[in-house]
Amino acid sequence: MTSAAFSPWILGLTGGIGSGKSAAAERFVELGVHLVDADQAARWVVEPGRPALASIVERFGAGVLQGDGQLDRAALRQLIFADPEQRRWLEALLHPLIGQEIFSYLAKAESPYAVYVSPLLIESGQYRKTQRVLVIDVPQALQVQRTLQRDGTSPEQVQAILAAQATREERLRHADDVLVNDRDVPWLHEQIDQLHHFYLTLRGGQP
Repeated sequence: MTSAAFSPWILGLTGGIGSGKSAAAERFVELGVHLVDADQAARWVVEPGRPALASIVERFGAGVLQGDGQLDRAALRQLIFADPEQRRWLEALLHPLIGQEIFSYLAKAESPYAVYVSPLLIESGQYRKTQRVLVIDVPQALQVQRTLQRDGTSPEQVQAILAAQATREERLRHADDVLVNDRDVPWLHEQIDQLHHFYLTLRGGQP
């Protein structure tokens, strides 16, 4: 068991759209904490030369590639959007690989704990692989307002995204720590700094 004392414990960081998850994640990086983002990992596993990309091309044909050999996400999305069976095939291929990529990367962390950021931490069940969960929470009206300002999307689109994500109650039920991010960025940074000092005192993510 001694080696476990030296491996970093993993903090899962999540929050709904417009909650300020990315700003919180950036602050952890500024504090020197090793961090991986689920969206980044999803891009890594389909880079040219990786086996997953070869499997995708074998299944869907070269039409899913851009001229430079990169995956054409829009083309692939169109193919799987219309066909649930193809979407399931793709998820079955990618999800385990993304999980492996994330957790092998986190295991190499030099910091006492590492952060795994995912908007779907709860829905995907990956919170089970973390030792502690931090939810960046925000009142729904503010979520909608921020997302509209940031993305210029329509209120209907924002509501559709909210509907697809875990409910606020569901996220909060899994949280060990909750940060209500309803003020400005300097205040958010201050709260993250306090949590960071607390996390440095933990062994294995628990007091």
